[in-house]
Formats: sequence, structure tokens, C-alpha cells
Amino acid sequence: MALDDMDRRSIGVLASGHAMVDACQGAVPAMIPFLIARRGYSYSEATSLLLVMTICSSLLQPVFGFLTDRRSISWLLPGGVLLGGLGIGLVGVVHSHALTLLAVGIAGIGVGAYHPEGARNANYVAGTRRRATAMSLYGVGGNAGFAIGPVIVTSLVVPFGLSGLAWFALPLAVGAIWLARELPRIDSLRLAAIAGAEAGAEGKRKDRWAPFAGIATAAGFRSAAYFGLQAFVPIFLITTMGTSDAVGNLALTLLLASGVAGTLLGGSLADRVGNKPVLAVSLGMAGPLILALLAVSEAGAFILVALIGFFLFGSFSIAVVLGQEYLPNRIGVASGVTLGAAIGFGGLVAWLLGLLADQTSLDTVMVVIAVLPMPAFLISLMLPGENASGQPVEEPA
Repeated sequence: MALDDMDRRSIGVLASGHAMVDACQGAVPAMIPFLIARRGYSYSEATSLLLVMTICSSLLQPVFGFLTDRRSISWLLPGGVLLGGLGIGLVGVVHSHALTLLAVGIAGIGVGAYHPEGARNANYVAGTRRRATAMSLYGVGGNAGFAIGPVIVTSLVVPFGLSGLAWFALPLAVGAIWLARELPRIDSLRLAAIAGAEAGAEGKRKDRWAPFAGIATAAGFRSAAYFGLQAFVPIFLITTMGTSDAVGNLALTLLLASGVAGTLLGGSLADRVGNKPVLAVSLGMAGPLILALLAVSEAGAFILVALIGFFLFGSFSIAVVLGQEYLPNRIGVASGVTLGAAIGFGGLVAWLLGLLADQTSLDTVMVVIAVLPMPAFLISLMLPGENASGQPVEEPA
């Protein structure tokens, strides 16, 4: 593979693994209505599962990124998938709230182990000209996983009860074995890309922490809206609009599935017109669309949910690429922060929104979620400009 060519097979493998681990994350918000109805959890108890998942998966990501920047740990890819599936499967076996939190935490560690190593390798096998496209394909795997997670949960829990979740672990174990067989190819491409970068101009680029802090903060606010929507779109439709549990989770699936289209188009456009304008438009559209949910019927809500997913999730891969561009010598750390710490912030906000819902109303929560993308939008307008190749303009090292 030439250094400027994207290796599609490797991106496909990494994106598939991303789908598997993010199916574990997508399973958690989908379980919330069932846990409220069948185990009697309050809003705050149910959304605490999101908090545990995101803390365990996200706060460890910068640590994993730091370690993999020093030495690649490829077995984290299949290992993360295996552990994620095991944790979600255990939710169907245990019964107390404390043990359910522990099971979700185990899954979260698996998710956290996969993401920085997966994003690092996606950067290396992307070539030099199509990094936003490659990262969008990698991100689509995650979006697909989030969308598939609720479908799997619903198909297991509706006929078999919560104990049916134990079967969640089986396909992920098979996927982990497949990923392990693909590691030698990915490792060889990564080593070739590193050697090429060290021999060229990329090896002389410096890390820029100020703009990185900006994109990391923007990613955090985007993530807060993202997880808030995951937690409360199904509950909003079920409680406010009177839909069934299955229809509420269908809306969640639509939200996440429409993000696939947004991620793909966003990455492709970013490689053509630049990361910054695509990021700004995506974030600027999200808030008003979320706010409009309060004023429409059930049919209109489904249309808005699709548009929200398209615009809000379309900024995912761009934030990761910009983070990696700002820290070219610490790609693992950049990936861990934009994927991990940002997501951790989102999970914390989702839990706080659960507390807010217990004390106020779902309408109030939806208004707060609509405001969350605004700081990210404003930050996106202040990021450094880009050159013709879409890379941030920087002073010579």
C-alpha cells in the first residue's frame, strides 16, 4: 500500500471491531426502559448505568492511548471486544442494581481498551490524503454498533426477558477471534506508515495543545448532547407521546442509524472542503432541531430524530481527525481524549440529566440537551484555519 492510499480491508476490520464494542454502548441506553419497567429503577438509577459505562470506557481511554503511543498493544482490539460482550451478557444474569453496575463496568473497560488502539491504527492505515474519510468509515462502524445495540437488546429482552441478554456475549466472542486473526496485517501496515511519516515532513510537526484543548472541549459538549439524546429520546417518546417501548427504541435506532449517513457524508466533505466548516455546520444545526422536538407530533418527531442524528453524529470523525492533527506525535492520547474523556463528560451529563428529570420534567431536560451543542459550535468557529489539504495551519517546528 502506498502511503497516500487507504487500505480498505484494514479500515473495514477496524470499523467492524468498532461496531462490536459500540454495540455494547448502544445496548445500555436501550436497556433503560426495560430496567425501569421490569426492575423498578428510578430515572437516576437507570441513567447511572450510562455513567458507569462511560466512566469505565472513557476515563481509561487516555491512559490506554498514552500506553499505546509508547508501544502498540494490538491484543487490546480483540480483547476489548470480548470483554465488552461478556459484560453486557452478565447484565442478564445478575439481578441487583450494584451487580448490574459492575457488569456494565466490565463492558465499559472492554470498550475503553478498544477505542484508542482502534483509532490509532485507523489513522495509520488511512494513508495521507483521506484521513477524514477513513476516520468516518471507522466512525460509521461505531454508529452502526450503537444502532444495532438497541435492536439486539429489544430482540432478546422482549421474547426472553432480561435474562435473554446473556446471549449478547456469543457473537462478540466470535468477532474477537476474527479480529485476532487480522492483527498481523494491521500491524505491518502501521509499522510501514510510521516509517514513512518519520522519513517525511510529518515527522517534524509539533504538538499544539491550545487548539487541541479547544477541539477536545467541543467534542465533550457534542458528546453530552449525544448521550443525553440516547438516554432520553426513547423515554420522551414513550412518556410524552405515549408510544410503546418498542417504538421508543425504534426512534433510538433511527437516531443512531441516521448518524451513519451523516458520518460518511461529513468525512467525505471534510476531505474536500476542510474539517472546520463541516464541523461548524454540523454542530450549528443540531440544537434547533432538538428544540423542535417539543413542538411536533410522533410522525414529525421521527423526521426530526433522523435529521438530528445526521447532523450531530456527522461531526464525530472530524473531531477525532482534528485532535490527531493537533497532536501528531501523540495520536493515541489525542484519540483517547477525543473519543474517551469527551465521552466520559457526556456520560456524566447524561446522569445529571437523569437527576434533573427526577426533579423537573422531560421537557426541561430536552431543552437543556438542545443547548449543549452551542458551546461546541462557538469553539468550532475559533479553531485554526486549514491549508489546501485540510490540515490545520501551523507554524514551522
